[in-house]
Amino acid sequence: MLYTLENGKKVNIPDTEIQKYMNKLELSQENAIDLWLEDNDYEVNEEQQALDEKAKKVKIQHDAAGDKPRKKSEKPRTVKVSDAKKELFSQLSQFLSNFSTENDAKCSILTENKLIQVDFMGETFKIDLIQQRKPKK
Repeated sequence: MLYTLENGKKVNIPDTEIQKYMNKLELSQENAIDLWLEDNDYEVNEEQQALDEKAKKVKIQHDAAGDKPRKKSEKPRTVKVSDAKKELFSQLSQFLSNFSTENDAKCSILTENKLIQVDFMGETFKIDLIQQRKPKK
């Protein structure tokens, strides 16, 4: 169907779409033509414009975390070392020092009360001393 707009411009409207509008929405032919023109931006629907403006005013935040990022605590972490661990570490380091002098190896403490490195026969070994917590009841 060839339709002439108010400004003189001619628009070709598919007859099948007009029939669909008339059948499914129970519209008259004039209302179906107006609906097609509004849907395809040839005419302006004031009601639709008002709804669009109202929708633009609504602000939606898509992030679930919120506006402010979480801050990490700035207090330094304190490491509690038990007396048993200190004693065991000193005994191990003393043994490995003696072993390294006798066997042409190199022993070094990387982290106090935790990590020892031994270079022996061209290989490097690290010993990490970890104390297990007692299970909670």
